[in-house]
This record gives sequence, C-alpha cells and structure tokens, in this order.
Amino acid sequence: MSFTHLHLHTGYSLLDGSSKIPELVRRVKELGMDACAITDHGVMYGVIEFYKACKAEGIKPIIGCEVYVAPGSRFEKGKEKSAERYNHLILLAENDTGHKNLMKLVSRGFTEGFYYKPRVDYELLSEYHEGIIASSACLAGIVPTKLRNGDYEGAKEEAMRLQEIFGENNFFLELQDHGLSEQKFVNQGLMRISSETGIPLVATNDCHYLYKEDAEAHDVLICIQTQKNVYDEDRMKYEGGQFYVKSPEEMEEVFHYIPEAIHNTEEIARRCNVEIEFGKYHLPQYPVPEGYTSLSYLNKLCEDGFKKRYEGVDADTEASLRERLKYETDTIANMGFVDYSHSVGLYQLCKGEPHSGRSRKRLGSGKHSSLLSWHYGSRPY
Repeated sequence: MSFTHLHLHTGYSLLDGSSKIPELVRRVKELGMDACAITDHGVMYGVIEFYKACKAEGIKPIIGCEVYVAPGSRFEKGKEKSAERYNHLILLAENDTGHKNLMKLVSRGFTEGFYYKPRVDYELLSEYHEGIIASSACLAGIVPTKLRNGDYEGAKEEAMRLQEIFGENNFFLELQDHGLSEQKFVNQGLMRISSETGIPLVATNDCHYLYKEDAEAHDVLICIQTQKNVYDEDRMKYEGGQFYVKSPEEMEEVFHYIPEAIHNTEEIARRCNVEIEFGKYHLPQYPVPEGYTSLSYLNKLCEDGFKKRYEGVDADTEASLRERLKYETDTIANMGFVDYSHSVGLYQLCKGEPHSGRSRKRLGSGKHSSLLSWHYGSRPY
C-alpha cells in the first residue's frame, strides 16, 4: 500500500505554511513517495516552483488549492463572525482542463469574492468543476463544520451537494487525525455519511511544516500572522504538533482501521496528470465572428478604424500611415500575438476609440512611432 499527501501547505500559504518547496520535495522523495500535492490557502503562487521542483526530483506534482467558499454569494459582504465568512474546500486538478478551471476559480475569488479572503461560491464551483477532484478539507470545511455543530443531516446534505457539483467519484470525504478529539468525532460522522451515500473517503494530513521538530517555530509564525504573543491563552494554535509531512508508514498506522482511505490517496494521485508546457507563450484565444481568422478580423478592425480616424487626410499622409499600420500588424502576426492584441483592446484603438486620452496626432509622429508604442505609451512590448 502507498500513500500520497493531498493536503499540503507551503510557504506560499503566507504566515501559515512554513515548508520551503525545494526542501519539501526532497523530503517527500526521502520518505519514498512518488507524488505530492500543493494546496495552499486561496492562492496558486507556488505552483510553478513546485511543479519544476517535483519534476527535477522525479515526483509527480499534483496541482491544487484549498479554496475559501462563501456560505452564500461571493459578492455578499456581511458582518458575520470570521468563522462564518467562508469554509475550506480542497480542489485538485485532474487534468489540464481542471488546471485551467482551478486558475479561473482562484482568480475570480480575488477579483469578485474577496472579503478578508479570496472567496468563491457554489455558482463558480458549478461553472468551473470540470477536471477537478474535490475533498471536504479540514475541520473548517462545511461538512466537518456541520458535524462539529451537531447537524448530521445538514452535513450529509452538504456532502451530497458537493458530490452533485463535482460528480460521482470526484468528491471525497476527508479524514484527518492530528490527535484532536474533535477530529475523531468528525471522522465518525464522515464515515457514517460515506456508508449511507457511497461518497468515498480519503485520508490526509494537514501539512503546515516539514518536520515534527518544526512545530514550535510554526507556532511562532502563527503568532506573527494573528498578532498574538506565544503566551496568550486565547489565540489560534495548531495543537498536538502533528501537522508535519508524515511518512506513508505513519499515515497507515494512524488510519489502520480504514485502509481504503489510504488507498484512495494513491488512486487520486494516479488520476491527476497535469502537464505545464514551458518555453512558449500561453495566450488567450480571442473569439472572432464566423468566417474570420484572428488575423483577418484584426485587419478588418484596423481597416475600419483607419477609415474612421483618418478620413480626409492627404494622399502622402495616408500612404505613410498605411505603411506604419502594415508594419505593425505584420509584426503582431509574426510574433504570434494576434489574439493578445484583440484581448488587450488594441482593436479599440483601431476602431477610433481614444486610449488613455492620447492625441491621435501621436500616431505616425516621430521616426520610430507605431501603433503599439502609442497604445502602450512607448513602453517596451
């Protein structure tokens, strides 16, 4: 039997996780594991560094995130207590589609749902669920929270709701045991929900630091985050010193009574296969009307805008401007930036919509002027 860590925070979980990625990956390899996930809180800042480090050590990188889920709409900003502003949920990219959807979720959590934390909601989860495997997260997840509050039926209902969003065998109930009595109580409820609904179980360790000996230093880090003193009694703590990167043998011992939860970590790891291609541009593909290519549509927009903007100029000026326009569009095409030019709004410039208040006279003025230099304020492209 093998085990894969699927709930793991790096230093990119700012002032919460303390594991440095190079050391983490080496430790995972040292412990005999061949795959590992990254699930930082609400962000994907560490994904590229993690991916490269894993590939260099022969470890399969599993791309994930522990997102914050708003109880209602991500746009709502109430006065509720911090524990009621959001719940946690683990999301893992199963494939490249899932990776793209995960990036969309995290981005929109910042741009649309930010309220203390970058929050998503069930609407976004439903929209971007494809290619994603989810699990119920730690005690701060919605299902464990309902169980802690004595609401078993509510917890079961939330579990079924998440399974409906992600699909059968794409949502797992997450068992954790760091020696906390509350977790043992929650685990009993999770196993009962699993037996009644068929939702599979998965065992995780909520890794926030690398070695068991790092617990004290991590506690100081949490104090810095929460602006507390280590001697304060009423403060956030990771009790028990068990939030480190445990070995497969340690995890098998902890969950000896439910071996399928250990086995499912290996199964999820097998399913997760994201490939990130380096050395080329990854630009969005701009939608164009039927019958056009990206380049022909850009040329049409430029031509329409040229006629609108420079109608009535003398023949010599028109010839000079057209020469500059052709040079610019040819450069865009040769560089492979046609879709990018659409997406940043260069075509608005060409349609005759002034950008940033710059005078149209600037286009064509000066020996080295161009559409792009005018559009970007003469900054390097």
